[in-house]
Amino acid sequence: MSLVGVLLQIVAVVLALHLLGLGAVRWVIGREFRGSSLRENARAVAPTAAVLGALLLANGTVRDVGVGVSWLIGVNVTKVIHSLEGAFVADLQSFATPELTAYFSFVYVFGYVFLLTFPVVLYAFHDDTRALSATLVAYTLNYGIGLLCYVLFVAYGPRNFMPGAVESLLFSNWPEVQHLTARVNENTNVFPSLHTSLSVTVALLAARYRTAAPGWLPVATTLAASVAVATMYLGIHWLTDVLGGILLAAVSVAAGARYAEEKHGDDGPGDRPPVTGGVTEQFRR
Repeated sequence: MSLVGVLLQIVAVVLALHLLGLGAVRWVIGREFRGSSLRENARAVAPTAAVLGALLLANGTVRDVGVGVSWLIGVNVTKVIHSLEGAFVADLQSFATPELTAYFSFVYVFGYVFLLTFPVVLYAFHDDTRALSATLVAYTLNYGIGLLCYVLFVAYGPRNFMPGAVESLLFSNWPEVQHLTARVNENTNVFPSLHTSLSVTVALLAARYRTAAPGWLPVATTLAASVAVATMYLGIHWLTDVLGGILLAAVSVAAGARYAEEKHGDDGPGDRPPVTGGVTEQFRR
């Protein structure tokens, strides 16, 4: 299967998941999707969306250049991470079964894309612009800070650093996906785990803006936890990468929520009072 074939497969599966999710929101929860809300939100978040779009478009170039720069100014922390964790990832893989490998491979690719895109659609149709605005800002910060960290820190994942002890379970289960991963990732870009940070970002935002998407919180939390475990189970990331991703998510959501409150605080009914504190205050009811 070629790269185009892999991309078409991902698009088809994620689109099907979107249709199922939107159907559940519409017919089970009774949520209506109003075009007026979509148009108003699109205008309100257009500048933020443009910044995020530009960052994503430049991601490939920045990543390629960043690898060379990273070897010049970055710090190789692979051995430090390994000294802290030892064989944790290898021990985790000792529980591997064909069923678990299939599940975590599906979650890592299809579930991850769905998790990041579905709330954007949900929040885009909501009356309160803050949920969508906070999401786009948080995504932008995740990618921006993540790319900076990849320049500052050189780190190989466990499957590359310990190939004899840790297997590349994703590639053994779905070899064709290497056509995609080779285009979007570098072997030294593992700290922090952006899969984890972005997934946890979605879960934290689902908790904060849960009235904007009833029923989404348990789904987002389950998928986010599964993605975080999948990154280690599949041998791609260390536990340290995952913990770094969780911290990045917390910072990004706190900043995104603050921005949304200040920029769109009067746009609609929110779940919380105006933000006045730090990270802890952002999530305290």
